Amino acid sequence: MKNKGVFFGFIFLIGAFFSSCNYVKTAPVEVARNENVTTEQVYASINDSVVISEEHAVASPKMEIPATENEKLIVHHTAYSLLYSEEHEQAFWIAYELTSEETDRKFERSDKFLVDDAIKTASANDGDYKGSGYDRGHLAPAADMSWSNQTMLESFYYSNMSPQDPSFNRGIWKRLEELVRTWARENKSLYVVTGPILSSNLPSIGPNKVSIPAYYYKVLLDYSQPEFKAIGFIIPNQGSKADLSSFAVSIDKVEQLTGLNFFPNLPDQQEMSLESSVCISCWSWQATNSSNSNNNSSNTIVSVQCKGITQKGAQCKRKTLDPSGYCSQHH
Repeated sequence: MKNKGVFFGFIFLIGAFFSSCNYVKTAPVEVARNENVTTEQVYASINDSVVISEEHAVASPKMEIPATENEKLIVHHTAYSLLYSEEHEQAFWIAYELTSEETDRKFERSDKFLVDDAIKTASANDGDYKGSGYDRGHLAPAADMSWSNQTMLESFYYSNMSPQDPSFNRGIWKRLEELVRTWARENKSLYVVTGPILSSNLPSIGPNKVSIPAYYYKVLLDYSQPEFKAIGFIIPNQGSKADLSSFAVSIDKVEQLTGLNFFPNLPDQQEMSLESSVCISCWSWQATNSSNSNNNSSNTIVSVQCKGITQKGAQCKRKTLDPSGYCSQHH
């Protein structure tokens, strides 16, 4: 019995050690506008600039949450979570799962921008953006949060806003948001993490000095059968008519530029495989409009398995919303 007690005590100590080793891959990176700056030169700690109210701190690790040294720094709202930067007066990242059902719009935009009371020192506010020439750009788009009145309201928190060039916010960023909703419908659900790439010495707007990012990112994970896949995007904060696929990068690349560790709850080998490469042909690139509960149900678009045949003679496993019945690779 004594030996058994020693054995279980040893197992407990090992478990305690490994549970204490839940750390971020690297400290978040401050990416300067000068692209010649090395990664080593721009690493910076963010612990002192992250501030939230204690009642909003919830330790509930989910697949979409990036690795964070202290989970109590994370704010959890109904539909999304975030890590806030007091220094830059906006989120380092916004993370959420978007399901096919949630792309069915049930509530219209509220357009009522609100201070986020979950931020202890207060988030940005109307006065920061007024007359700035920049849009209050959503990180988690309102259209992704239109499935309930509460989630729509929370999508207009200033903690979910970032100063975006109007031609960016209403152009290529909007196109990417529409494409993400298409992919959520095609793949049943997506894990989404999005945010600004923040750096030191950024220009700012308003009394609270809200930083104006030079770039924004999105990383996406499809973790539903039959095919797991992931992709990242880095887009300059300016208008562009270029194809969205031209901004696609590996998630490893986004991690390198932000210092964040995305999808840490994936098995290690799977995380390494999904995040190291970019598969353009694994995704469709034509956005489709989401269904609206106020419309006739016959307008609802349903994804189907691609009718294409692979080189091995099997039917393609990808889902598609294209009326032809073929995915982008076999269209």
